[in-house]
Amino acid sequence: MSNPSTVPAASAGSTRWVQLTAGILAMVAVANFQYGWTLFVPPLEKAHSWSTDEIQVAFFVFFVLSQTWLVPFEAYLADRFGPRLLVVCGGLLCTTGWVVSSGTASLRALYFAQALSGCGSGVVYGVSMGSALKWFPDRRGLAAGLIAAAFGTGSAATVLPISKVINDPALGYRDAFLWFGLGQGLVIVLAGLVMRFPRGDDALPAAPVKLLQSSRDYTPGAMLKAPTFWLLYIMMAVGAVPGLLMIGQMSKIAADFGVAKQPVTLLGLTLEALPFALMLDRVTGGLTRPAFGWVSDHIGRERAIFLAFFLEGTSLAFLLAFRHDPLLFVLTSGVAFFGWGAIFSLFPAVSTDMFGRQYATTNYGILYTAKGAASLLVSLCGVLKTLSGDWTAVFFLMIALDGLAAVLALFLLPRVRGRRG
Repeated sequence: MSNPSTVPAASAGSTRWVQLTAGILAMVAVANFQYGWTLFVPPLEKAHSWSTDEIQVAFFVFFVLSQTWLVPFEAYLADRFGPRLLVVCGGLLCTTGWVVSSGTASLRALYFAQALSGCGSGVVYGVSMGSALKWFPDRRGLAAGLIAAAFGTGSAATVLPISKVINDPALGYRDAFLWFGLGQGLVIVLAGLVMRFPRGDDALPAAPVKLLQSSRDYTPGAMLKAPTFWLLYIMMAVGAVPGLLMIGQMSKIAADFGVAKQPVTLLGLTLEALPFALMLDRVTGGLTRPAFGWVSDHIGRERAIFLAFFLEGTSLAFLLAFRHDPLLFVLTSGVAFFGWGAIFSLFPAVSTDMFGRQYATTNYGILYTAKGAASLLVSLCGVLKTLSGDWTAVFFLMIALDGLAAVLALFLLPRVRGRRG
């Protein structure tokens, strides 16, 4: 691998921005396969004799686990064969999953379809993120943030169109699955045809010396032996729980708090609290990713991670305290997602800082499985809600997990990281 600090950066200038743009477009298109799920839960429950818990298994188990736990293998294939074929196949898998979902009449078929979509989503996410980490060693936090922001905000513009199709008496959730699945899949395939990783003759700028960088490129096996990796894994897993739970259960939470259909006026726009919260969450959850990525490039990854978790936990406490106020429900959920979304730019950046660029796609793919571990914790939160009878204990648990992750980031990670794993 060429030494990026000894060659001029200009030679890779326009190419890497084209690659970043392709990754952003792919992430925008794949976002709804995760973030749009909550809109389909009520109509699926209404159309079939399935319980909410049975339907949510499709998301929290089959979608999220296939999205995350297959990423290391998919990322390895991308590092070995390049991103183009992998992203195209990912788009086809996503589309197939939603097309199958549109016609399913059984839970098994729904689970299978969501597993396909999750697998495709994981391919697009992992490869697009890996591409940004490889192309932008000098602005790693910002580039990872822009890619993650596309995933976070990509569904914001389609919340209302999907809702309208689902609620249209002449259409319904089946048409929403079918046509949005086909359209989003097409965009992913077209973006994938453009993508490639840096070659040896691509001159890239050096990473900033003010950020602690690994002097070696860790293989995946070597990374798994480093205690710093497992600390990052625990932090990402516990920190991902609140956002995942709210993505999958926002409709139920808003209904149980009695605010789902209450009107909210904000910045001259009036909507029911639930769709307003969903739109705002997507926007703030996306904007935070380049914002915190840029901040971490300047103040350090550990401090930025602490701030993100502290912000999320504090906002969840306010959401619980004012849960019956529709305006505050919308605002505090938006702030919570501003904290939660940051982890998807901060953790790929700190991972590549610590373990090197050569295997960045595979190494972050392994770390990304922490999101899958978090989905299992989310399932336990559902059990806790059933046992306790309301969401109070679940919110207390989420706040505690954010606090734990914040403390680890501020006090333990700098010490362990300073010993270079």
